[in-house]
Amino acid sequence: MTTPLFARPRPRFLTVAALRLMRLCLAAALAPALLCHAAAAGAADGAGVPPVAAPAATAATGAGAAPAADDPDRIRPWPQNPRYWQHKGRPVLLLGGSKDDNLFQIPDLKEHLDEMKAVGANYIRNTMSDRPDKGFEVYPFKQLPGGKFDLEQWNEEYWQRFQNMLRLTAERDVIVQIEVWDRFDYSGANWPPHPYNPKNNVNYTYGQSDLAEQYLEAAYRNRQPFFFTTPPQRNNTVVLKYQQRFVDRMLSHALKYNHVLYCMDNETSGEEAWSAYWAGYIRDRAAAAGRKVCVTEMWDAWDLKADMHRRTLDHPERYDFADVSQNNQKKGQEHWDNFQWVRQHVSASPRPLNTVKTYGADGGRFGDNRDGLERWWRHVIGGAASARFHRPDSGLGLSDPAKAAIRAARKLESVIRLWDAEPANELLRDRDPNEAYLAAKPGRAYALYFTDGGKVGLDLAGAQGRLEVRWIDISSGDWARRQTIDGGGVVTLAAPGPGHWAAAIIAETTPPVNTAGRLAAPRQ
Repeated sequence: MTTPLFARPRPRFLTVAALRLMRLCLAAALAPALLCHAAAAGAADGAGVPPVAAPAATAATGAGAAPAADDPDRIRPWPQNPRYWQHKGRPVLLLGGSKDDNLFQIPDLKEHLDEMKAVGANYIRNTMSDRPDKGFEVYPFKQLPGGKFDLEQWNEEYWQRFQNMLRLTAERDVIVQIEVWDRFDYSGANWPPHPYNPKNNVNYTYGQSDLAEQYLEAAYRNRQPFFFTTPPQRNNTVVLKYQQRFVDRMLSHALKYNHVLYCMDNETSGEEAWSAYWAGYIRDRAAAAGRKVCVTEMWDAWDLKADMHRRTLDHPERYDFADVSQNNQKKGQEHWDNFQWVRQHVSASPRPLNTVKTYGADGGRFGDNRDGLERWWRHVIGGAASARFHRPDSGLGLSDPAKAAIRAARKLESVIRLWDAEPANELLRDRDPNEAYLAAKPGRAYALYFTDGGKVGLDLAGAQGRLEVRWIDISSGDWARRQTIDGGGVVTLAAPGPGHWAAAIIAETTPPVNTAGRLAAPRQ
């Protein structure tokens, strides 16, 4: 019988000072190996991506390391409006929808990426998850003939799948947002067979690791010691070294590429110290490899005003962007208002606000199709840097309604650069709650979204002359009718019918733009 968790003697851990020294030494020792492995992997998969440069310093410790060389093409906040991203030197709006979360594991990844690209999607979520939900997933560690795993040896199939995903997305200019840890992999029914469970590996025992055989409580309660291993927490070096080893291997692949964002966890309710440690660890490893990366955390609280979210929002020196996906548990006007609160809260240090999970699909637990589409569009119009439909049945994935919405948003973007606009509901008149939403560059361009038909007044006092209204049917993703209106006052605009509609309203003297963000030739 397994000794109860709290009755076992606690393992011996190093002091905080000793662990900090170890971190310095380990960074120096591993940097060359990390680089060599990355170069070898790149040559093996034939991706044609150059290996990372040699590190400029012997220890990647933030303040003590030489500045990392910056890749001008990497994904990063756009300097002219850091609420949005740029990639390859141009501003980019990240839109997506996919059928799974740990996308690198799916057998038809290439076809799924092509399907996304065909409708204008350029953004995926990729958890490093290995739980056997659908039967094709594999663990990252080698399984020995006796059935147990060796955490010192890799299952190369897992890592080849990850490498393939990075290569295929790079070829298609699809931005990848990685989530390093997913609490659901290490709780409930997923924990008993997991390689990190002491009964399943040859590397440590329950007593040595401070891990238990089962964790039946809901994952959000954060009872799993796996998430307390870092030096500021319990200093559990027995397990931490294998967690570090996993992250090092992940980075040996990912740091070769410039289209990857790093989120520490999936909707965590863990301690701040856990997240801060891994954010620093990844940033340090990147610096040792001569790279800069953007990192964040995704907190579990549904209310974006909760103290938990301030761990990210109030620390731009630690987190380059924020993922506020849990706002998608909210509906209607509250959903918009909470997101706008966050935009205002970070206005002193603006940075991208990502929403990698948009909930809501018929038959799911988090609302229906209407909820999913409204949430996605409120974030797009409201100034989010990214919007992705969550996988079915918690979200619309890459279903037909999701595809149509993405096509519609790209049509809107083709005439209005949303990174040049700002949320502007104050310009709407006679508006009911949750009826319509607006982003604008007053006098030049107005992007209007109706949740279900309707009619509002639009204050065009700042726009002189004539403006063209181009309607977009979100249900099909197609252009609809056009009309011309006069600026200089309040104009009433009515959606062409019920359902979801968008309108691009542009001054006739304003040249259109293409989706790469460059001015296009005026229409003849």
